[in-house]
Amino acid sequence: MLLRDIEAFVRIPDWRLTTAEILYHLPDHPGVLQSFVWQKFDHAPGFPELRRFLDFWQREIEGPLHSVRVASSALTRPAELRYAEGQFNLH
Repeated sequence: MLLRDIEAFVRIPDWRLTTAEILYHLPDHPGVLQSFVWQKFDHAPGFPELRRFLDFWQREIEGPLHSVRVASSALTRPAELRYAEGQFNLH
């Protein structure tokens, strides 16, 4: 992906870099979980690219999904966080 392609995504509102940690069962050893990290620009909050990838996974890949954890800057923004004023002393 070229820099000008990335800039085109950044200008569109709600398209943010999205990271998903996918845990799946190994086909030969169902009791063992493997981790896979997926990262792409996606539109929050529906995440159509991630849904398309997970549909592909379930259709084409033998390892059944266990869980998916999503992190995106659209889900948590610095403006939503605030510092609490206070001081706590222990001994």
